[in-house]
Amino acid sequence: MKIHEYQGKEILKKFGVAVPRSMAVFSVDEAVAAAEELGGSVWVVKAQIHAGGRGKGGGVKVAKSIAEVREKASQILGMQLVTHQTSPAGQKVRRLLIEEGADIRKELYVGMVVDRVTQRVALMASSEGGMDIEEVAAHTPEKIFKVFIDPQTGLSTADADDTARKIGIPDASVAQARSVFQGLYQAFWETDSSLAEINPLILTGDGQVIALDAKLNFDDNALFRHPDIVALRDLDEEDPAEIEASKFDLSYISLDGNIGCLVNGAGLAMATMDVIKLFGGEPANFLDVGGGATTEKVTEAFKIMLTNPDLKAILVNIFGGIMKCDTIAEGVIAASKAVSLKVPLVVRMKGTNEELGKEILARSGLPIITANNMTEAGQKVVAAARGESVQ
Repeated sequence: MKIHEYQGKEILKKFGVAVPRSMAVFSVDEAVAAAEELGGSVWVVKAQIHAGGRGKGGGVKVAKSIAEVREKASQILGMQLVTHQTSPAGQKVRRLLIEEGADIRKELYVGMVVDRVTQRVALMASSEGGMDIEEVAAHTPEKIFKVFIDPQTGLSTADADDTARKIGIPDASVAQARSVFQGLYQAFWETDSSLAEINPLILTGDGQVIALDAKLNFDDNALFRHPDIVALRDLDEEDPAEIEASKFDLSYISLDGNIGCLVNGAGLAMATMDVIKLFGGEPANFLDVGGGATTEKVTEAFKIMLTNPDLKAILVNIFGGIMKCDTIAEGVIAASKAVSLKVPLVVRMKGTNEELGKEILARSGLPIITANNMTEAGQKVVAAARGESVQ
């Protein structure tokens, strides 16, 4: 789950991280009122969407008068903001953050993720703030410093101070940087985050260390422990198909292709998409129905896939372990009838009750294309999506 910048900053503030004064608004008039309440002579008008690269896309602008605040807010609010992290159609801007201006002397980067190899939280910091960290890693990896944090002790003072100095924070500001780093770690740990990032973290002209941006993502599997974070969810920022899938406990992600995939198990789902790509096709989605798929879940999965206007074929790929092949076969038949399926359907199943499942499909009278292995399934569904005759 993702949240907006202004929501992330509110969380960071609770853990002692310094952030600029700001106000979230939903209209141009509210933007003007916020700037007047904040005071000062410089404000930053920021689009609030769940994507990075907002500045490059025209979603972050500096205003040096109240009239300019109105002008910039009018330009940004309601625009389709296109960044490297949105679809080509962009994301509609429905919220703004009006923030006091800052005297930026240096832009830095700090972020935290779970490192699977060490099984610890990794603190990453760099002197190259304001840039995509992926670009820094690709071209100047020596400028990224990492600390793998022992969960029993947390981020130590020594590690925090050493990291601050390595990214160019002067001695007079190291204590403030330490507070930011340790606060960010506590926020990450206590909210069950999967990513916590400040880019840029700035050093001001008077030596203050301030989080000028905030990006927090959370582990969906831990949200039951955090109803306050769930309340921050903005459904306008999410794919409607993915929202609908979550209601039925389906793991679904929309993609750009035209071949729908319904699979049980995340690993098999990834392999299925690879096979489709191998034979020249493009998957339309990732969809894992899990180990306990019911007829209702399969039917809803079909409905969700069929909302894609570009869908040309569907591949059902099942390995029967906990999920028995006869159960999924019955679900596929019921779903096909319920949605009046019009696109070609290829089914490959192996495992528990495999022969019974195939028999159920054969008796259904539906034009289901069967496949005996992954290679055959990939070839048949790609051919079907191209409009070729498949047996």
